[in-house]
Amino acid sequence: MAHTSPAPLTQLSEEESLFYTTVRRFAEETIAPQVRVMDDEQKLAEGLVAQMTELGLMGIEVSEELGGAGGSFFDAVLAIEAISTVDPAVAVLVDVHNTLVINALRRWGTQAQQSHWLPKLVAGTVGAYALSEANSGSDAFALQTRAEKTAAGFRLNGRKLWISNAREAGLFIVFATLDASAGYRGITAFLVEKDATGFAVGRKEDKLGIRASSTCELILDGCEVAEENLLGEPGKGYKIAIETLNEGRIGIGAQMLGLAEGAWGHAARYANERRQFGKPIAEFQAVQFTLAEMATEIEAAKLMVYNTARLKDAGQPYVREAAMTKYFTSQVAERVASQCVEIFGGNGFVRDYPAEKYYRDAKVGKIYEGTSNMQLATIAKQVL
Repeated sequence: MAHTSPAPLTQLSEEESLFYTTVRRFAEETIAPQVRVMDDEQKLAEGLVAQMTELGLMGIEVSEELGGAGGSFFDAVLAIEAISTVDPAVAVLVDVHNTLVINALRRWGTQAQQSHWLPKLVAGTVGAYALSEANSGSDAFALQTRAEKTAAGFRLNGRKLWISNAREAGLFIVFATLDASAGYRGITAFLVEKDATGFAVGRKEDKLGIRASSTCELILDGCEVAEENLLGEPGKGYKIAIETLNEGRIGIGAQMLGLAEGAWGHAARYANERRQFGKPIAEFQAVQFTLAEMATEIEAAKLMVYNTARLKDAGQPYVREAAMTKYFTSQVAERVASQCVEIFGGNGFVRDYPAEKYYRDAKVGKIYEGTSNMQLATIAKQVL
């Protein structure tokens, strides 16, 4: 029984397959030996961002003229998938940085903003995306963070919660309400630097899974933002948020796909190694059928992720497909990770083996960047 991947990379071109293989090898050789320590210490390994930067993973879609790899959105999705097979927590940083922050800058940033920030992001300045608040989760536009126009630019006051990459980031896209009377049409996006006056990274959440990924509170106490750091037009922050998160859902789909592939690979290896009643448990039909069902669901998830990413690159509508992708892949990841634990048996329940971490990491797929219920609401609007 083959047990390196549940399905061949039949959907990839030769160039794409080489890129995926390169990132996967990096993940297995460089990230994998550090996964347990990073999970225990709840932080990324020292120097890991620099290594990913050297590999070109911090500017996948940025043009070569600005120092990036000049790749496609599909390339970014492949990188997220490949890293997630080993550690979904590390993939969060690559995902948010590329699919949310860089893509928002590429689409809505001025030429001056792009020329200034994209080379920095490519060179290792980590980006973060600050939308959520204590009372603004699924109701994303119930923002309490306020922006006030000043002679020098803007002043921001409020708090953000659940901000991925917060501890590592040097640049934050922060959403605040500039005109509360306008409702969601008053929401505006700002580029906030980590050393901005009145800005601070607060408490880090102690999470169930993806523990090496920093998820922190942001405190904006009279935070000074220059006029030139306004992203897009005043009052158009809601549009930036919605359209960027539509793309981000595909990235989460890739993360959940990679997680499922990683869990499947460990389960298949263990099934071939673990012996009971005088033979490997992989020879028992019940185990074979479980692995076969897992592989089938993974292949379906792969096709959804790849199809949606290619639709996005082709400039075709993809909102429905992105919501379906995130909804389905998060289900697949949770089921596959759970079945992986069961194949490992008692060993799947202890931290000495990798199964339990995939299981813990999988749960967040149904929660962040739009809960499963929010995805179903989006799908229903598109199909009914």
